[in-house]
Amino acid sequence: MALLRELVAGMRDFLANAGAMSRFFARVLVISPSGFLRPRLIVDQVYNAGALSLAIIMTSGLFVGMVMGLQGHDLLARIGSEESLGIGAALTLLKELGPVVTALLFAGRAGTALASEIGLMRATDQLSAMEIMAVDPMRRVVLPRFLGGVISMPLLVAIFVAISIYGVQLIGVQYFGIDQGQFWSEMRSSVEIEDVREGLIKGFVFGVACSLIAVYEGYNADPTAEGVGRATTRTVVISAVSTLVLDYIVTAILL
Repeated sequence: MALLRELVAGMRDFLANAGAMSRFFARVLVISPSGFLRPRLIVDQVYNAGALSLAIIMTSGLFVGMVMGLQGHDLLARIGSEESLGIGAALTLLKELGPVVTALLFAGRAGTALASEIGLMRATDQLSAMEIMAVDPMRRVVLPRFLGGVISMPLLVAIFVAISIYGVQLIGVQYFGIDQGQFWSEMRSSVEIEDVREGLIKGFVFGVACSLIAVYEGYNADPTAEGVGRATTRTVVISAVSTLVLDYIVTAILL
């Protein structure tokens, strides 16, 4: 009975949180058009969420590509198809690995920064001060950060994929000696615009999810140091799980 009560309570809390986040998302969508009236705020947040994440995105992308080159060559060598390394790596990175890994890195770097920043503003009563001064914190604080994250994610996905493909080429061509012309020509002939579109769509969806979770957790954090810490932790955990769930849903829809 105790276990059943805990399950029921957990399900009730989950539904309550999902409903609260849905209402929060609807409110953000309603005020989204007004956010573009202040493009400077959005540009600043694109820099904070996107440009400041470039180091980890590019470094991770390079080594992910190099590992794919090693593992992919080992696998394809067993069936005598080493020349197909570029095709397999490009399709895997564009359709699956690129968007997912980028979203996880984004949640760990930019998502936690957004949640902790807004949570700290809540803990120090800065959001309440804005409301007293008739400044809507949703429009001034939440919306620019949300839009900045949504805009940054597809761009980061594109950069991650490009750097990863270079890493695959570095291992396949420079290390294992695969013909460079064949590597690139087969990739160009096999990768279609739909594959690129799928990766960008996933990047956009993951950007919406991760940015929404970050600003929601920060905005609704308890106004204490412990509360901000919990909000930051929940941002990473929920963003990671949501990314994997949405990855399956989007893949099933697009296929």
